[in-house]
This record gives sequence, structure tokens and C-alpha cells, in this order.
Amino acid sequence: MESFDLVGIGVGPSNLSLAALAEPVEGLRAGFLESKPRFRWHPGLMLPDAWLQVSYLKDLVTLVDPTSRFSFLNFLSEEGRIFRALVANGMSCSRQEFEQYYQWAAGRLPDIHWQSRVKSVSVVGDRFEVVCDTGLTATARSLVLGSGREPYLPPFAAAFHGPRVLHGSELLSVRPDLAGRRVMVVGAGQSGAEVVNYLLSEDAATPAELTWVSSRVGFLPIDDSPFSNEWFAPSYVDYFHSLPAGRRADLLGRQRLASDGVSESLLRKIYQRLYRLDHLEGGTLSHRLLPCRRVTDLRGHADGLEVSVLDTDRDVRETVPADVVVFCTGYRSRFPDYLEPLREALTGDDGAFRVRRDYSLDWDGPPGLRVFVQNFAEDSHGIADPNLSLSAWRSARIVNAAVGREVYRTDGASTATAWSSA
Repeated sequence: MESFDLVGIGVGPSNLSLAALAEPVEGLRAGFLESKPRFRWHPGLMLPDAWLQVSYLKDLVTLVDPTSRFSFLNFLSEEGRIFRALVANGMSCSRQEFEQYYQWAAGRLPDIHWQSRVKSVSVVGDRFEVVCDTGLTATARSLVLGSGREPYLPPFAAAFHGPRVLHGSELLSVRPDLAGRRVMVVGAGQSGAEVVNYLLSEDAATPAELTWVSSRVGFLPIDDSPFSNEWFAPSYVDYFHSLPAGRRADLLGRQRLASDGVSESLLRKIYQRLYRLDHLEGGTLSHRLLPCRRVTDLRGHADGLEVSVLDTDRDVRETVPADVVVFCTGYRSRFPDYLEPLREALTGDDGAFRVRRDYSLDWDGPPGLRVFVQNFAEDSHGIADPNLSLSAWRSARIVNAAVGREVYRTDGASTATAWSSA
């Protein structure tokens, strides 16, 4: 049995950030448990032209500790590519290179236990007891839930899940047969656009027909304007947390394009490719881009799929034939199975976590035991929660709360916008 001050469950970018910031802290023994054999970052969607939508300065550590050895710039320096990378990439980089960076950092953090799937969490005396399927048992007074969000398929599509109907996150792992077939992509966020761009750019896998469905009024760019970007500032997260639940829900809907729109450069690339296909390459691919549409049902038969699509402008339904449907319908947080015995103590009357300002849960367990969450707090902390932008800041706030002192400065960053009259 191993004893820790803090145990993180799951090692995605969020808990990897926490591990990097916890590593140099004296008096804090942190351990991390991950079911995978090594760090992977959405491997099924690691498409060749996929780029970060944020600056690489929003890495594991830089925004709270720019001197950390776990920064992206230090990764580039140690790998001997920093000058060339700055010339090639400017202030951004590909998702593939950022995954390399994450893997580099993970390889330098000795307290990550790979291939350790958590089976159960219980309270034993004055500590949490965490049991893994490997037989490893760890105890701690603080837990950090970072097991990630799961790909979401609409219930009517889940029954057909397989090589014909899949989530975008599975594209490169399932590798459905796409060449010369009728393919539909559902969802017009960044992932949907990346899938469409991939289908258009891979000559060997070019479908015969492509239908791209958006429930929005069009295929819309991300709101990357300066004042909207201040929704990703620490002071706004605290302000958002202070608002009534109804107002928070309304704001999330209004702000969605600041986190879920498509990079304008990618939209332009798709548009230019469609132009070339239509007018310069002989119209080899038939395509339909359908805004203001919702996919509402699927039916399967021997010759393919029939997809029911609702035109929300006219309240008219049509049936679109397809061979493969790729749902880029986002991710959902799910209550972890390993916490099921503690569900009643951890959730409110509505079954949801009650997340405090410092990302700890307001729960009915022993007062000396704390549970923190990563990527479970969009409803309470705003659109920045599932985004990479504030990973380092959120992890720093969790470190400070876990040790009971300010190790990292997390307050006082200025913004141009005054959120509160106070």
C-alpha cells in the first residue's frame, strides 16, 4: 500500500499539468493512476493537419510558472528544435507536436503509475483508499478526478455503433472504408471541420459523396476576438462561479463559439478545396453542406444507412442516404464507476457535482478529505473548463488548496474588462 497526500485519477492534459506543478512542491507527495500504458491524446483524431486553437504558451505550466522545466519551450530546447520550430510554427504548433510534448513531460514524471485502472474508491478512517486492478492500493487525503470526458453519440446512433457509424474520435482507430462511398459528417465544430478537411485532402480515401451537417446557422468561425478571450481569464472564472445557476447556463449558450467554433484558416482551406474539386478537378466529389439541420434518426439496411435530417428553418424532414456517418458531437462528463459507492455523498439533489471556487467538491464526507475535479466544472466555472487555456492555472489552484498555502500565484491577473462593479 502506497501513501500519498494527493492521488490523481486519470492522466490526460489536466492531471498531467497537475503532476508537473506538484513535482517540485516540498511537503506534497502526489501519485497519479492511469489505465493506459502511456500518454495518448485523442489518438483516433490525431489528423495530419490538426493544429492547436490556442497558443503553445497555454501548456502544462507556463501561465503560472514560466520557469518550470516542464514548459513547451523547454521541450523544444531539449529536443534541439527550438529555433526551427519558431520559424516553422510561429506562436502555435500542430496537435501532433503538442502530444509529443505531453509524452516528453510524462516520461519525466516518476509518480505516474501507468496501466493502473482504478476499480474502487472508498473512505477508510481518515483517508481515501484507491484500489487498482493491478493490485496497487493507494491512500490519500485528497483526490483529483481527471478521468476525462467521454465521446458522445446520440442514443439513436449508439445502436449502430461500429465501422459504419462512429464518433469522430475513433476515425483513425476504426479506419472505416471511405473511398468512393457516401459519407456524412455530423457537427460543425473544430473536430467536424478537421474530419471534413481530412476527407477532402486524402486522395486515396476521397468519398464519392460528402454531406456535412451543422445544427448552427452556418459553418461558423471561432470567436477569437480579444474581449471574448477574456472569458478565459482567471478573474472571469471566479466571477462566473459567483453568478446564479440560471444566468450561468444562459451565458454558456451565448459564449459557445468562443470555444467551439472553427479556426478561420481551416474554414478557408476547406472552402478552397471544395472550389478546386468543383471547378478545377472535374467535379470528382459530390458534396452538400447543410446548415440549420439536425440529424434525428438512423435506419440501417443491406445497401447502407438512411439518415433522417430535420431542417429547423422550415420544420421539414428529409432522408439522406449514406454508407458511413461520423458524429462529431462532442464529449460528455460521466460519473465515474469507481466512485459509485460515494455517489450520494458527492452529488447534490440534481445528481451533479457541487464544485467550489477552488475546484473541490462540496460533499458530505469527512471534513479532512477533499475531492477536486478537472473538466467536470463547465456549468459552475464557465467555457474555459474543458479548454486547454486555463489548465495550468486550475492545477495551480488545486495545488495551493491541497497544501494549504500559496505555492503558485493564482489571483491578481489583470483584465481590460471589469466583470463586477465591486
